[in-house]
Amino acid sequence: MCECARIRETAAERYHPWLYSHGHSGFVWSMLAAASARTERIGLATGVTCPFVRYHPAIVAQAAATTAVLSDGRFTLGLGSGERLNEHVVGGGWPSVTVRHQMLREAIDIIRLLWSGGYHSYEGKHLTLDDARVFDLPVVPPAIAVAAGGAQAADIAAELGDGLFATEPDPDLVQAYTAAGGSGPKYGEVPLAWAPDEESAVESAHRLFRFGLTGWKVQAELPNPINFEAASSSVRTEDVRDAMACGPDVRRHLEVAGPFVDAGFDRLALINAGPDVDGFFAFFADELSESLRALTPA
Repeated sequence: MCECARIRETAAERYHPWLYSHGHSGFVWSMLAAASARTERIGLATGVTCPFVRYHPAIVAQAAATTAVLSDGRFTLGLGSGERLNEHVVGGGWPSVTVRHQMLREAIDIIRLLWSGGYHSYEGKHLTLDDARVFDLPVVPPAIAVAAGGAQAADIAAELGDGLFATEPDPDLVQAYTAAGGSGPKYGEVPLAWAPDEESAVESAHRLFRFGLTGWKVQAELPNPINFEAASSSVRTEDVRDAMACGPDVRRHLEVAGPFVDAGFDRLALINAGPDVDGFFAFFADELSESLRALTPA
């Protein structure tokens, strides 16, 4: 069965929005602090942050530890190799994916060092740490879920992470993760848009989420919203309707979520691009959650 009983709020970690229609792109660590203060039970996670280039891993280690303390241990740190959209802003260049994976490995090493308590220094090929200590640590360090779009990142998730995070229902990713020794939770982002009628949901999904249909190779490389506006200009409402669950039909939502479960993902992160957030939460609680929990691999 898929674990949907424990709801998790996954906060996107962005500097820029994907599209101008989003209108906002606030600082995720402030939002997580606010969510920690206003909630008591839901899990919190970054989905996902890049712990190098724009941030140094020492900063991510401190921010994640503080969030875990504020949330009484409800926080999971989602990490990935980043997108140019967010990381180019500090002028540090945009490394190749191979170099980014090397940097991700070093960053995870540094974060775990700092979470172990005491002062630490580190000298890697790409990243260094000089006599640093995180003073506010949770009793139990946060779990680290590593995002993967291919086998190389899935290996990193298995070796250095506590779980896998992905945006496509790709069984090869799960297989690569488990083959490399990964045994933690496997999070899959399920795209949907809830509205009382299908057409309103499709319109909202096209306005807010059409960038998602461009694919990971595009999403990792473009630098600004204007580029995503251009890259997604040929995406039709029909394309969005086919790719996402839009509207109030529970069966359609299960149809889109099912391939993630079939692929081996046991945690579903529902990405709602609908126009009514409160309505979606009510729909989830009243109609969708039990059916999602009951999903098993085909």
